[in-house]
Amino acid sequence: MKFKLDKALSLVAVGVIGVLQGAHAAPVYEIKNIEDFDLNGTLESTRNGYGMAVNAENKSVGVSKGKKKLDTSEDDDGVIDIEDGIADAEKITYSINEPIKANNFTFTSDENGASGAWVPTFDSVNGTTPPKDTDPEVPESINSVDVNYYDMNDSGIKIGSMTSPEQKVEYTGDTEGQDYWYYREYEERGFAKTADGTEVELMPPLTEYVKDSDTVNVGGYSVAAAINADNLVAGYAGTELSKTAKEKIDSCISGDTYPVDVCVQDEQYPDTNGFTSFQYQVRAYLWQLGADGSVTESKELPLGLSSTSDTVFRAQGLGINGEGVVVGRSHVYRRDDKDKLAYDAAYWTKNGDGNYEYHWIPMIDDRFSSIAYDINDSGILVGSYQQYLEGYVRDKFFYFDTKDPDSEIVTPNDFYNATSDLSSKAKDINNKGQVVGFIETTHDKEKPRPKEGFLFDKTTSEFSNLNKLLTCESKGFVKNSDGNWVRNKIEVQDGTGVTLTYNSDIKVVEANSINEDGTIVGTAFIRKPLYKLDEDGNLVIGENGLPVFDVNGYGDPLTSYLPRMVVLQPNGAEADEAFINANNCVDDNGEPENYKRKGAASFAWLFALPLLWLRRRFK
Repeated sequence: MKFKLDKALSLVAVGVIGVLQGAHAAPVYEIKNIEDFDLNGTLESTRNGYGMAVNAENKSVGVSKGKKKLDTSEDDDGVIDIEDGIADAEKITYSINEPIKANNFTFTSDENGASGAWVPTFDSVNGTTPPKDTDPEVPESINSVDVNYYDMNDSGIKIGSMTSPEQKVEYTGDTEGQDYWYYREYEERGFAKTADGTEVELMPPLTEYVKDSDTVNVGGYSVAAAINADNLVAGYAGTELSKTAKEKIDSCISGDTYPVDVCVQDEQYPDTNGFTSFQYQVRAYLWQLGADGSVTESKELPLGLSSTSDTVFRAQGLGINGEGVVVGRSHVYRRDDKDKLAYDAAYWTKNGDGNYEYHWIPMIDDRFSSIAYDINDSGILVGSYQQYLEGYVRDKFFYFDTKDPDSEIVTPNDFYNATSDLSSKAKDINNKGQVVGFIETTHDKEKPRPKEGFLFDKTTSEFSNLNKLLTCESKGFVKNSDGNWVRNKIEVQDGTGVTLTYNSDIKVVEANSINEDGTIVGTAFIRKPLYKLDEDGNLVIGENGLPVFDVNGYGDPLTSYLPRMVVLQPNGAEADEAFINANNCVDDNGEPENYKRKGAASFAWLFALPLLWLRRRFK
């Protein structure tokens, strides 16, 4: 009940498939972290929250990003925090001339958590402090360490990447009033944190650069992306500096403008376009953790091609199953043709000697690149490829059977029982063959397309929009006195005394992880009011001490969306005809579009997770 994009089906066949698929019933889901029609999905004092992974014990990890920018009233020095609206976030810039502030904070949530079910709880890594406890007047309370969680196994071992804390050295330049230069010992390093709180650095093979008699700490580069039940961690690491990076360090050694460590840090910060010439040769990598959490073995996995040139080639391990099969992507010359270099989906398996072998997932030439995100214990991996569809480059979700030597990739049908031009990416698959990810939901050609989470069942080929499987309460509906479902109304007053009334609106925009019981964690958008900012980016405060609504050209208050971690669990029912009749709530909010839909366009970078978390730093 599926077909590949390069093998067409007739309209008759597609129609038959639609009838067959209609017989299946997907589970009904409830959002479990709703409080008063709001999502409890980020840490206090942060703006955005993202659910990253959930294990079999219904424990999950996530990331909060964007510390709220709090305003201080001139009258009483009180702090104004927006709980019911969209607060501005602190602008984080990175410079060797200023103290380093972090912007990513890790949390856990637990179905049986001490603070309540699925409540985000700050989880310190490398000495980080809770964002709510940060005091600008107390420098010791300000985080300089950025941390990201990407996965957690059933033993409670969490893995991800982190930066080092800020270091400083006495300033010897000409700027009056500056006392120090600021730098980090490393910018990205994988780590594991055990259930008892022990933290273990997952070291890259290269952390120093040696030139003649000079040894320079460059920090190195490693990321831990996935962990299996045997505590085998898959990720990627920098194995060698690029030729350009070496030349930059040589200039730091011979120069006298900055201390060497500060100069190296300055070279690692990207420019205003997000580009840095400080690069590594990157390879897929494994770290084996022992019973005490320590690293007992580390191993580089082979690249998809052989090269002795200075060209920078990369490979990444992004998922791993119980048998230790690793999936991800690697540079490769397709079919050994050096004119066809691609960054393609790959997997690595152990041979009889215990060494890992690289395997390319065959792609037709019309597909420019591909990537594999996860693999289950049956050897089914999921990923996506890029290809022109109806004149535009789109991503399409696929799966592939690594245990079948004659296997080809399969592109499942989506909402239309056909392979449409809607971009889709799969992020996780469980051992029942349930796949989660996200898919576009409109066919606009020139505009950014909104995205929503999906659930695909490989055993039935049923492809479902997760928002269509939610109970009405989970969408923001209540029953009125007539017994009909209507959207919950929210009232908020602003600094001018105006009361804004708007409809609750919750949209699941990405599903990142699904466990064997069907519990899903990911990200949802929650609708909130927008507030007016002055030229300095501060809230405009009214006479009553409340912030003032932002308005459109007609003077109507505006609302927009914020990302929050979301937890979905099956409620034991199936989305059959009886469910649909009993839950006849309409997804559209039924209002004029007088609010900004920032959605997928504003948070497009989110959908790279957990492949790579890009921290934009500026000189």
